[in-house]
Amino acid sequence: MSELTKLNLQGVIQGLRRGEFSCRELIQAYFERIQSLDFTINAYLYTDEEGALRKAEMVDRTLAEWRRSPQGELPPLLGVPLAVKDVLCVKGMPCTCGSKILEGFVPPYNATSVQKLLEAGAIVLGKTNTDEFAMGSSTENSAYGVTRNPWNLNRVPGGSSGGSAAAVAARLAPVALGTDTGGSVRQPASFCGVSGIKPTYGRVSRYGLVAYGSSLDVVGVLGRNMEDLALVFELMAGVDPRDATTVDLPVPHIHLDRSTDLSAIRVGVPKEYFIPGMQPQVEAAIRQAILHLQELGATVLEVSLPHTEYALPVYYLIAPAEASANLARYDGIRYGPRLGGEAMWEIFFRTRGEKFGPEVKRRIMLGTYALSAGYYDAYYGKAQKVRTLIKQDFERAFQIVDVIAAPIAPTTAFAIGEHTDDPLAMYLEDVFTLPANLAGVPGVAFPVGFDQQGLPIGMQLMGNYFQEELLFRIAHAYQLTTDWHLRTPQ
Repeated sequence: MSELTKLNLQGVIQGLRRGEFSCRELIQAYFERIQSLDFTINAYLYTDEEGALRKAEMVDRTLAEWRRSPQGELPPLLGVPLAVKDVLCVKGMPCTCGSKILEGFVPPYNATSVQKLLEAGAIVLGKTNTDEFAMGSSTENSAYGVTRNPWNLNRVPGGSSGGSAAAVAARLAPVALGTDTGGSVRQPASFCGVSGIKPTYGRVSRYGLVAYGSSLDVVGVLGRNMEDLALVFELMAGVDPRDATTVDLPVPHIHLDRSTDLSAIRVGVPKEYFIPGMQPQVEAAIRQAILHLQELGATVLEVSLPHTEYALPVYYLIAPAEASANLARYDGIRYGPRLGGEAMWEIFFRTRGEKFGPEVKRRIMLGTYALSAGYYDAYYGKAQKVRTLIKQDFERAFQIVDVIAAPIAPTTAFAIGEHTDDPLAMYLEDVFTLPANLAGVPGVAFPVGFDQQGLPIGMQLMGNYFQEELLFRIAHAYQLTTDWHLRTPQ
């Protein structure tokens, strides 16, 4: 197997510019690895080898010309391979959202986040598997088969960005885009032993992201380390006139140096995030990682986020309510397949009834009920009020500390099929990630250990609004002084 797929993003960029290998060799190495491994893992739903190799040849010509006369700046991601979660539009590539109801749909445009990375020189290898419409915590809800965890093929990779996380972990891509509505970047990052970033809501454009929960969805990145994530995040962040929820704030240039001094940092540890029933090895690894931050000079303080216990019910009222409205457009008329019928309503009922999967139907029904006359104030309206309390918890905590360190999931990756018949058990996997989405704050995930079965354990750092640079800096200091992120599945 080619050594090229072992390189992180920085190694790829430097190697290409020095001429140590060609872009065509790099892209070929990834597709050879995909062809040899992905029939087992199922990280990709679609690959574009012909298009990627064609772009690689153009990159090689540009690099050869630049080496002869190195004038001007090269695009920062020139020749870098990229995987994209199949809920983000890539022009000319299928966008199924892991659902049969969008089978055959090919968008005529790029999502803003994708477009910015293409303009920076990235090459899209393909689209990665996802829970249907990003609704799930295991990638088992995909209509196109479950993705398997590269650390143990009988375990889930997490979800809903499980395909992207598995692709990075198995070295089928150096970096991948995911989305995070309730933990869907951070949880698969933890389960697959990779790093991930969920930006502040409004920091990255959602234009071209197929909506699930519009007030919660965020485009994020999965990669090998914080340097890789910071570079991709910086390039795709910023205001977008096509997304009114983006915030017009300057995006800082993120420079991560070799400093590991965290003496100016105050780390909060929320007492509500260490609960009965947590896997003991997960709690031990998180506490050891927090101790390591303290050894690097950080001050560790206990904080309280008292409304954490309400995050799960609040999320599962607000997100399904938004989903029921967003998914009403899939009716067999404008997108995807149409199942015949004599009347318009018959087309609607047949298409939606047969092409939506069970989890999507469950959330549409739950959300429609919560929004219905007579129940709106009792459920959706009340959930929005409690959401404000959760947001205020974070705002008060960040008056005392700079960041909050917490577990990502109560367990390591669970077995495929373990929670299939118990939706509540599946929802509980997100109990530690949902609050950040409800509050809109940023979070990074990174590996901090393994359990006795050799499965990765991840920790998250959550920061104040638009403080992604601080999160990167602290996690980078941790990664400079540990090697958990360097370990790869066999």
